[in-house]
Amino acid sequence: MTDYAKLDAWIDAHFDEEVAFLQEMVRVPTDTPPGNNAPHAERTAELIAAWGFDAEKHAVPAQEVKDYGLKSITNLIVRRKYGDAGRTVALNAHGDVVPPGEGWTHDPYGGEIENGQLFGRAAAVSKSDFASFSFAVRALEAVARPTRGSVELHFTYDEEFGGLLGPGWLLKQGLTKPDLMIAAGFSYEVVTAHNGCLQMEVTVHGKMAHAAIPATGVDALQGAVHILNALYAQNARYQQVTSKVEGITHPYLNVGRIEGGTNTNVVPGKVMFKLDRRMIPEENPAEVEADIRDVIAKAAAEFTTPAGGITVDVKRLLLANSMKPLPGNRPLVEAIQKHGAELFGQPIAAMGTPLYTDVRLYGEAGIPGVIYGAGPRTVLESHAKRNDERIDLEDLRRATKVIARTLADLLA
Repeated sequence: MTDYAKLDAWIDAHFDEEVAFLQEMVRVPTDTPPGNNAPHAERTAELIAAWGFDAEKHAVPAQEVKDYGLKSITNLIVRRKYGDAGRTVALNAHGDVVPPGEGWTHDPYGGEIENGQLFGRAAAVSKSDFASFSFAVRALEAVARPTRGSVELHFTYDEEFGGLLGPGWLLKQGLTKPDLMIAAGFSYEVVTAHNGCLQMEVTVHGKMAHAAIPATGVDALQGAVHILNALYAQNARYQQVTSKVEGITHPYLNVGRIEGGTNTNVVPGKVMFKLDRRMIPEENPAEVEADIRDVIAKAAAEFTTPAGGITVDVKRLLLANSMKPLPGNRPLVEAIQKHGAELFGQPIAAMGTPLYTDVRLYGEAGIPGVIYGAGPRTVLESHAKRNDERIDLEDLRRATKVIARTLADLLA
């Protein structure tokens, strides 16, 4: 039987080293876009080599990365084999992140520590789990010394763009096929399901004209506003479509970017906007996309001016399916709940999340998985995708212990 206290003690004894490792992870920028993430993979491989961890470097072909709109991707796999029998458990964390944005009071690449929190872009999502997963495996090998099964660390760099060149690429190339997997998450819940996401680019074409004689043109911005009003009106309808998965409420639509026009004294001839439609697990993605396209087409047809109407081009940017629980995830859920409750002093709920992640790709490959790692109770608390992202170091410490204990159970 595993001596959990000894696992915990090893992590406590090496915790300063774990924090220093996380600081090094934060100090190598991985802003995506532009997505020049191979340098972070190289630095990660260099650091973990000091522990005897041999990282396989799987560089995605440059043309594939360029066609995807990024600069470089090198995904890492670290294989730790303990015996021929038993399970292979994968631990996946992604290193790519959205750019820092404005309003920071700490250096977004500094890894600064203040009041027991470590600040930096990706400190919480999800470079913290580069650290928690790595040090959980180190503790496992130092203390539990399993003789069955194996663990794989998957450090990937495409979650922000959907994961197809991260976990999706590793799976498609046949480089991995674990029995179970845990992906980076937060500490107070174990996530078994998540929303899907449809992202689309809508370009509205009108007719440019001088602002002094606007009637001679077709204002693409006014046409876009008419379409946007029709799209946003769908949110009232979506509130009536509820999910049965705890933690997930209803679908919703957001427009996150809009650009167009040429000058203040010109009637805009072209406007582009990008929309994000979150899909609950019960929805059919093909039907959702068809419905969105129908709303856009009808609204565009309604908009007319004396000089003519508008035309619209619609392009799908991303279709990420939802994550649905697979029956084989019970050993993961039960182990994490047991050890999480003991170490955090409260029940660890199994639930869904309105986010979408690249974990779905493992599920689509038939690999049962859950989302669990180092982080606060909510995304809001972590400041993920906002200024001053941070991780509470005690959450990092305790989550590392939960993962180490869970691995010991799964490989026993």
